[in-house]
Amino acid sequence: MKFVFTCGGTAGHINPALAVAGRLRELLPDSEMLFIGAEGKMEMELVPREGYRIEGLKITNISREHSLSGIVHNLDTLKNVAVSLHEAKKLIREFAPDAVIGTGGYVCYPVLTAAHELHIPTFVHESNAVPGLTTKMLAEHVDRVLVGFEDSRRYYKHPDRVEVTGTPVRGEFGCETKEQAKAELGIPAGEKLVVSVWGSLGAGHMNEVLTEMIPMLDGRQGFRLLHAAGSRYYAGMAEKLGETAPDMAEHGVELREYIYDMPRVMTAADLVMCRAGASTISELCYMGKPVIIVPSPNVTNNHQEKNARVLEAAGGAKVLLEGEFDAQSLLADVKELLADDEKLKAMSAAMTSLAAEDATERICGIILDTIHKE
Repeated sequence: MKFVFTCGGTAGHINPALAVAGRLRELLPDSEMLFIGAEGKMEMELVPREGYRIEGLKITNISREHSLSGIVHNLDTLKNVAVSLHEAKKLIREFAPDAVIGTGGYVCYPVLTAAHELHIPTFVHESNAVPGLTTKMLAEHVDRVLVGFEDSRRYYKHPDRVEVTGTPVRGEFGCETKEQAKAELGIPAGEKLVVSVWGSLGAGHMNEVLTEMIPMLDGRQGFRLLHAAGSRYYAGMAEKLGETAPDMAEHGVELREYIYDMPRVMTAADLVMCRAGASTISELCYMGKPVIIVPSPNVTNNHQEKNARVLEAAGGAKVLLEGEFDAQSLLADVKELLADDEKLKAMSAAMTSLAAEDATERICGIILDTIHKE
């Protein structure tokens, strides 16, 4: 069998596609996979790292600015959609897939539209509780809409085509024990690790907070910190910390641009600080990781805070809103949680209770069942 996956823009869109592709490859060792992404976006780097072929289309976003520049931008976007639709049809015809699966990002629209027009089974997965613009537009055409939350059904005109699956997590998560993961990272088993990660591109405000917090660490704080700054901010943050905290490595702080070995790092973590993207939440629940969540305020319909409050209500997360804390208070929260092993254990159990452990399996089953019915 042959499968096309389309995803783009952020790791939250890319990782679910990789999870499903990996499981399909296990189920069908002779299957062939093709990914289609957006030129210049991170999928063009991450997908080949996993051993898959990827082709790029020229994709631009939709501007919500009511200005001349916004109008010009959107006219260019419409042109790019038309060209990408034509190119997607060409790629799909040449590859001749049995199904096309999209997991988020603007690139999904031309690819899944092209597949629908070519009468190939199509699927779109929406990991957030509130569907994005691309998913809303595609919901009228794809064979199945796969969603992460039961409550999401009410946002779709055709609930009979909506399947609640949860959000898939890559098989690499949970393959090691915490002790094994820490050993691979060079961290003693008894030393706590805090992982700070704010989306694949990084978050300016949180990098500012961490830039202030890291010089406060002196190696006696009782934990190690691994912070991912993101591609947009890494160079500037590294330069500034080189001045304010030149000995940060000696004090148990590691600064990275991006965490490529995320499954191992998350397995080793005792506490995670992050945004509330649905894919990240699914991974944290799957692994039962206590978390301090700072939802992004720059998302449609405030869906990240809605995601975060679900974890908070269950007892698995502490939710902080941007502007309501500073570096000193964040450090105090981290130290307070790490000092209470029973609290961490309870938070871990609460996160695990929310996990959709069979999401990847369910999605693969739906895809294969639909193909066989065609």
